[in-house]
Amino acid sequence: MKALITAGGKGTRLRPITHTNNKHLILIANKPMIHYAIESIAETGIKEIGIVINPDTGNEIKEALGNGKKWGVSLSYIMQEAPLGLAHVVKASEDFIKDEYFIFYLGDNVTVGGIKKFLRYNSLKLNK
Repeated sequence: MKALITAGGKGTRLRPITHTNNKHLILIANKPMIHYAIESIAETGIKEIGIVINPDTGNEIKEALGNGKKWGVSLSYIMQEAPLGLAHVVKASEDFIKDEYFIFYLGDNVTVGGIKKFLRYNSLKLNK
């Protein structure tokens, strides 16, 4: 199983903060918001994470997150050339996802208690 995290949004509703920073790197409790997504996914045991970025702020995300070693995962960066919606994010990620099951996590969301409980519940349903 793999994971896909969106990190390409422009954050227009968060301006002026997002004039100079990618919204996924805004600090919440002294930690960039996207770190919570990566940590939640890493906690499930998933090791391969695709981060979907845009041309304007993609390098900023890459520099901030690196290769994923800090979390014990491997990060791949997937360019979404234009903001064409969430279905387009999945389409742009086809080469990364291939035919595997994947978790789709919006990188500007923080899920209290992580996502492990949801994965376990759905895995039980998939195995029936």
